[in-house]
Amino acid sequence: MKAIADASVLGGWRKSSRSNNGEGGCVEVVDGFAAGVPVRDSKVPAGPALVMPFVGWESFVAAVKRAGLPPR
Repeated sequence: MKAIADASVLGGWRKSSRSNNGEGGCVEVVDGFAAGVPVRDSKVPAGPALVMPFVGWESFVAAVKRAGLPPR
């Protein structure tokens, strides 16, 4: 997994549909990034972002869906 030291250098951030919008626990992602899926904490926009490989991201999303968490 790669990291980006200052996530604010990327544009196109959006809140994940599974983020907890009302309680400050928001995860943001960038769609269409060639190297994987960048993920950051919305409370720290200039902080680091992890770039998850596509296979890892797909596994993570599938696990969230299996857990039965409702979409936000």
